[in-house]
Amino acid sequence: MQTKVRYRVIAAATVTAVILYLDRICVAEIAKLDEFKNALSLSDEQKGAFLSAFFFSYALGQVPAGWLSDRFGSRLMLSLYIGIWSLCTILTGLATGFWMLIAARLLFGLAQAGCYPSAGSLIKRWFPVSRRGTASSVVSFGGRLGGAIAPLLTAWLLRDYLSWRWVLGLYGATGFLVAAYFWKTCRESPAEHPACNEAERDYVAAGDVDTAASGTPRFPPLLPLIRSGTMWLMCLLQFGINIGWVFLVTWLPTYLAEVKHVDSKTGGLMSTIVLAAGVVGMLLGGPLTDIATRRLGRRWGRSLPASACYLFAMAAYLSCLYLDSAWHFVIAASLVAFFTDLSVPAIWAYMQDVGGKNTAAVFGWGNMWGNLGAATTPLLVPLVRKHWDANGDWHEAFLLFSVGYLLAFVAALGINANKRIE
Repeated sequence: MQTKVRYRVIAAATVTAVILYLDRICVAEIAKLDEFKNALSLSDEQKGAFLSAFFFSYALGQVPAGWLSDRFGSRLMLSLYIGIWSLCTILTGLATGFWMLIAARLLFGLAQAGCYPSAGSLIKRWFPVSRRGTASSVVSFGGRLGGAIAPLLTAWLLRDYLSWRWVLGLYGATGFLVAAYFWKTCRESPAEHPACNEAERDYVAAGDVDTAASGTPRFPPLLPLIRSGTMWLMCLLQFGINIGWVFLVTWLPTYLAEVKHVDSKTGGLMSTIVLAAGVVGMLLGGPLTDIATRRLGRRWGRSLPASACYLFAMAAYLSCLYLDSAWHFVIAASLVAFFTDLSVPAIWAYMQDVGGKNTAAVFGWGNMWGNLGAATTPLLVPLVRKHWDANGDWHEAFLLFSVGYLLAFVAALGINANKRIE
């Protein structure tokens, strides 16, 4: 009879993803506070730079952080990454000015850059290819759950209990506990876990020759990545969807407050509803890509579900041009979140399929380009509003987000999980 250690490993990675997004997204609620801006004497441009700084360092740290996990092990490196970003969360709460805030946020992004590449590499070693999409959806679900909790929990704590500095301190301290839990629970592979029996090890290895791959991964694996046309399409895909999606975790609270005129607590509830829709999509996306792959093969089983999702997300953003009610807008934004996250397990599974011994680094390469897209949105939104949005309705911004999903749709049709990065 098989042991079920792989489920404990996935549980630890999922809890890690929860705190990853809780720490990341809580600042959107904090950034809209007058007391936050006044305490640090921030302009709107500086606030945009603060929201964007994370994505730049997060993007640039992806490949190095992924390679470190490939080289020294996901267990060690991800435990360190959790501890470092938790410390940075606390330091953000201790910031006394703009540059200290930016420095803490940049280091925070570098530390968080290693989380999903490390988790993706763990999934590759702990699950057979036929179950990677579902395993990826569970871990990604943890991230979206943390993101969905963050606005409502943060708004509630800020309104009734703690200052913004103490909220960040609380979240950072929780992260240290999660790091200890992850270290205790995880090992690099079934072969290294003392509680994992031979039956489970054989089950994980079945049908995937890469699971047994050994040797030190080279750094950086840039030439194979640069030569891969299908990987460049994956990069364009991730760049496009992040242009649209990141609005939901950065400027959405500001939009609801300034354009729809909702109060802080209602805005937190609305943001949570939007991100909760993504949680549902994430849970369904894994089984969707696994079923599609079993029926259509890897090529179309990864490609078709993602491309369909981006068409629906683009349509949802375009509908925002015609919606006046705040709650109708929340429904449209929820559809964007749902269809975006429905595609994410297919993206994860694709990078595990093609990654070989450099799975975490390949994962990081794709994430890097995606988060360069995410980094542009907090900066572009103020510029678009200043130069083209004369009536302040944000319609021009929604057109920009729609173009991002159109690019992702075209790119998704071309990705091919059968072409490995070697």
